[in-house]
Amino acid sequence: MMLFFVKLLLAHFIGDFLFQPKKWVTHKLDKKHKSKFLYYHILVHFVALVMVLKADFASYWLGFIIIIVSHYSIDVIKLHLNTPKNTRLLFFIDQMAHLLVLFLVTAYYTTYPLGLGALVTPKTIIFLTFLLFATSVASVFMKIIISKWNLDTADEDSIDSLEHAGAYIGVLERLFVFLFIITDHWEGVGFLMAAKSIFRFGDLSKAKDRKLTEYVLIGTLVSFMLAIIAGLCYLYFTNNV
Repeated sequence: MMLFFVKLLLAHFIGDFLFQPKKWVTHKLDKKHKSKFLYYHILVHFVALVMVLKADFASYWLGFIIIIVSHYSIDVIKLHLNTPKNTRLLFFIDQMAHLLVLFLVTAYYTTYPLGLGALVTPKTIIFLTFLLFATSVASVFMKIIISKWNLDTADEDSIDSLEHAGAYIGVLERLFVFLFIITDHWEGVGFLMAAKSIFRFGDLSKAKDRKLTEYVLIGTLVSFMLAIIAGLCYLYFTNNV
């Protein structure tokens, strides 16, 4: 029945992303539930579901109704709550709500147990533990280790930079390293390090500052080391669980 969930997910991707022009989104934000494009959007979802379910449509009519009605309701609530400050947050909440509905509909048509007991397995706990270590915990370790050097970043601060970009980049690179290791794709770690070195080369060559170069190099190596430790720990514990 996992294929059933994938079919529902495909219909969702078609309706919410592939066939939803920016013009529709803008008009919906302006007119809310009165926007004609909201109903065009729901119609696209209707057609997409019919297409992906095909002959099975009659067997899953109740789930079909639940998906369409819930999608409309979630979108209307999102449109009325939307402000310039919470747009990004509402986007992720909206998508999570839609996926939850798809999951519940799938669970309704399957014999798989639905509950935390089915999700909280030893491997899941190990995965979440070392995923958090590679991202959030490692960020704190990084700050403590790097804080030993009080590097004067006045020159760098004068250059336009995205807010908290460095922290996000660090979390993402460790996440990628962790995933590469647990999926046995060590070559990806080398590729990622090479890619980061290339992008950083321009900044370091312009700075002409040995301290800055050493600072960046130490930070990169520590970041990769923590992610590698997280990946190896995950592999060790899952092999001995």
